[in-house]
Amino acid sequence: HNDHINAALDLVEATGAPVALHPDDRMLWDVVHPGRAPERALADGDVVEVAGARLDVLHTPGHSPGGICLHLAGGGVVFSGDTLFKGGPGATGRSYSDFPTIIESIRTRLLSLPAFTLVHTGHGESTTVGDEVTDLEEWIRRGS
Repeated sequence: HNDHINAALDLVEATGAPVALHPDDRMLWDVVHPGRAPERALADGDVVEVAGARLDVLHTPGHSPGGICLHLAGGGVVFSGDTLFKGGPGATGRSYSDFPTIIESIRTRLLSLPAFTLVHTGHGESTTVGDEVTDLEEWIRRGS
């Protein structure tokens, strides 16, 4: 969503990094940056290299159709963006969001990682997979 997309071109200018985006989020990108295509399309299973680290792309739709997380498998770290926060899933009241889809993404893609995996979220405090896995059924009952 725009809270992340708005800063993309400033980051490109500051760092020279290319814009990478899952194609299912292209409509969100085009609202903010019409006429400027991302340099790279990301897909589940792709690898992104940053400062010598290899991050596996996990497609985790729900907060947005093209939501992704980046998993540093050897380091026991996942960057969850807006898919998983400390204490619950990312918001699903925004455009193109879907609660059952984000729950499925969290259940199958994130909570299946080792319990010690450190989760750096897109907003707020970090957590671990082990700290979040016990609350999944409560999130489902709560509906958010």
